[in-house]
Amino acid sequence: MSWETVIGLETHVQLSTKTKLFSRASTAFGASPNTNVNLIDCGLPGVLPSVNKEAFYKAIRFGMAIGAHINQTSIFDRKNYFYADLPKGYQITQMDLPIVLGGSIEILTDDSAKTINITRAHLEEDAGKSIHDEFDGFSAIDLNRAGTPLLEIVSEPEISSAREAVAYMKAMHQLVTYLDVSDGNMAQGSLRCDANVSVRKSGDSELGTRTEIKNINSFKFIEKAINFEIKRQIKILESGEKVTQETRLYDSAKDETRPMRSKEFANDYRYFPEPDLLPVVISDEEMEKIKDEFPELPTEKEIRYQNEYGLSSYDAQIIASSKTMADFFESSLANVKNYSLLANWIIGDISAYLNKELIEIHESKLNPEYVAMLINRIDDQTISGKIGKSIFEEMCINGSSPDQIIESKGLKQITDDDSIEKVVDEVIGNNSEQVKGYQSGKEKLFGFFVGQVMKKTQGKANPQTVNRILKKKLTR
Repeated sequence: MSWETVIGLETHVQLSTKTKLFSRASTAFGASPNTNVNLIDCGLPGVLPSVNKEAFYKAIRFGMAIGAHINQTSIFDRKNYFYADLPKGYQITQMDLPIVLGGSIEILTDDSAKTINITRAHLEEDAGKSIHDEFDGFSAIDLNRAGTPLLEIVSEPEISSAREAVAYMKAMHQLVTYLDVSDGNMAQGSLRCDANVSVRKSGDSELGTRTEIKNINSFKFIEKAINFEIKRQIKILESGEKVTQETRLYDSAKDETRPMRSKEFANDYRYFPEPDLLPVVISDEEMEKIKDEFPELPTEKEIRYQNEYGLSSYDAQIIASSKTMADFFESSLANVKNYSLLANWIIGDISAYLNKELIEIHESKLNPEYVAMLINRIDDQTISGKIGKSIFEEMCINGSSPDQIIESKGLKQITDDDSIEKVVDEVIGNNSEQVKGYQSGKEKLFGFFVGQVMKKTQGKANPQTVNRILKKKLTR
């Protein structure tokens, strides 16, 4: 029997504001437990929330980027439920009149494009964090995250596979980081999603019973969790049983989903308008200001990189795909002449190093000025590309200046003909049999002579000059 999968994603984007959605408490990550908390976050009686304007601006910027309708008047609602990390006993969210309606995001899978429509995006406050592994026999509560502004983005159920879900989340990550809506740090919970997964017979128009996998916070786990859930549901259906509508958690250690609780419905939360907050109205002047300050998006950068710096379409796309990489590239440009060489290094050696260390470029010890210096020294033949790689390795370790490394280790490239010619003569004189072999037609021996010259000069001889002089000497 043939089955098809239907997936909808609810993405929770932690907005990069300095303070919380309804209080002046800091949103800084990594503070000691329960230090970024004030009376409003604790839900003490008599305290009143006040709206963070910047959170609205960021939500509107996102809505504009996806071509959505912006509700310039929006309201907040109370979502009532009890959990230990929710001190008030309710969450302030937007149910009936969210700030963003509609829009779409384009994803790429296997070189084909697909448009995923967005149902809505609404503002809400985050809950605190329960900690179960720090105290033997007890759970602890950290309220630092309570009240942090979230933008919950709900997709239409138009995603057909785990790979498409990952592509959607990667497109989302790229968009929110470029817009400066969020830092997108999935390890810190700034970007996470709930996956609604259902399976139905191929060709059926009616959706199958769905389950919701909560709080998945990495691209790898999104793919694994959804794939497991698809197989689990198919197995249930093929055995003649029915899928239970429920909320599930993904256990990465066991690579499986497991039941968390029965699936709630909207009426379970007893939504009603938030009595402590008036409707929020965004003026036409504020909307124009947001439009005027709209940042350059990846596709626009790609075109500019090709037109201004002569990059290939491929190179421009790769560099523009990451905001941190694009920022690094642009910061290096001011001190570099060979833009293509800089692009090659960023896409090649630098990206390989970052992937190996599993870090972003801003988390490394590399800085744009020193990378530009390295590119210039290779370009002006002060050093060879091979020596450049060894210098780059040291830069990654201690963040040193390339010029300091070149000076301290005597790595400056030998470029003058006289010095190289002396070494070439010595190599030819010590290898008469190889000379005869080359001159009798064994042209592959040319590489042997190049290698001997480079060995004697410790890799400092300019390769082009070595090749030119060797060819001249060996063809006499």
